Amino acid sequence: MQTTEREIVGKENLNPFEIVQKQIDAAASLLGLPSTAVEILKHPKRVVCVSFPVKMDDGSVRVFEGYRSQHNDAIGPTKGGIRFHPDVTLDEVKALSMWMTFKCGVVGLPYGGGKGGVICDPHDFSKGELERISRGFMEAIADIVGPDKDIPAPDVYTTPQIMGWMMDTFSRLKGAYSPGVITGKPLIIGGSKGRSEATAQGCVFTILEALKELGRKPEETTVAIQGFGNAGRISAKLLAELGFAIVAVSDSRGGIYDPNGLDVEKVGQLKDTGSIQDYENGKKISNAELLELDVDILIPAALENVITAANAERVRAKVIAEAANGPTTPDADVILRKNGVLVIPDILANAGGVTVSYFEWVQNLMHHYWSEAEVNEKLQTAMVEAYAAVRTLAEKYGVDMRTGAYMVSLLRITQAMEARGWI
Repeated sequence: MQTTEREIVGKENLNPFEIVQKQIDAAASLLGLPSTAVEILKHPKRVVCVSFPVKMDDGSVRVFEGYRSQHNDAIGPTKGGIRFHPDVTLDEVKALSMWMTFKCGVVGLPYGGGKGGVICDPHDFSKGELERISRGFMEAIADIVGPDKDIPAPDVYTTPQIMGWMMDTFSRLKGAYSPGVITGKPLIIGGSKGRSEATAQGCVFTILEALKELGRKPEETTVAIQGFGNAGRISAKLLAELGFAIVAVSDSRGGIYDPNGLDVEKVGQLKDTGSIQDYENGKKISNAELLELDVDILIPAALENVITAANAERVRAKVIAEAANGPTTPDADVILRKNGVLVIPDILANAGGVTVSYFEWVQNLMHHYWSEAEVNEKLQTAMVEAYAAVRTLAEKYGVDMRTGAYMVSLLRITQAMEARGWI
């Protein structure tokens, strides 16, 4: 009897916490790391669950739940975003904090990983309610965060303004202006130039390195992007400016495809005023169809677990640059590697955001701020060096780049734990 795609997906383990543990095991076994180090790294050091009351505009009081996971602080304070989403779960936050540890490690930042989330849909609230939710969550976690403890940042459905409210709340509680407690803030209160474009810009730098391996020029290269939010939209803009042909993009409603290339600026205007599927010259496609287009570069920039054992065999891109967190499952990785697809893993491809967050933190501590050109120059250096380190280790051990990226990070973190006497 033939197995259906639905049955394959059902059999594949898509729990993000268990996925990241599996990825740690795979890389650690190749390096022969001490079992104690592996066990430490497979679990967050601290996870805090909070509930806090918020007064709504109608006078009622609603209790919200949230989480903050701090994975490992062997190298330095933990670092990672806060998301506001109705589907936030404890396992998701734990997994994302672990991915952040390895993301920081692969680009050589003096951070461990952290992640937080509040179970809510910010679209359901007024600006005033959203401010009170933001301040309430910061009050609930204030004892465990700080410039030398744990530094949050924006994530899904959180903004620079939300970071500004949280920074202000922390500063009031501590009785001193503390811009270094959080990154991704508005420029006027200590944000960094280049921060909003950093995730996409970093991804573009890694794509350019991969393009050298393919021996192709940007103007000869086609790109499909799933997800037209911050990372996907800015990636499309930056790549189009370099001469790449952006032939397909999508958002939560669906996508559009034109093999001759899309007018990225026009697509952006449609996104702001209506639907990208109103694009006149493009063919309407689904998000699933976009993943299987015959393109050179595929950028998953939306949600996790979109490339699975059920569809990986039909992915025709030569390079996948993971702007999203966890878009490819372990079973799909095996299929993609067998088919010769070069996957630039999320902990490398989208590390530009945390790298410039680090730059923002450094600037806050120095009270000295850099130009956007300086920020991008430092970002390019960090991303190119990280790509080379991952590629070198992956080739040395005969593994894919995801495993190579984990190996780079695991070596670094294990050395720090050994130096501190943890193992």
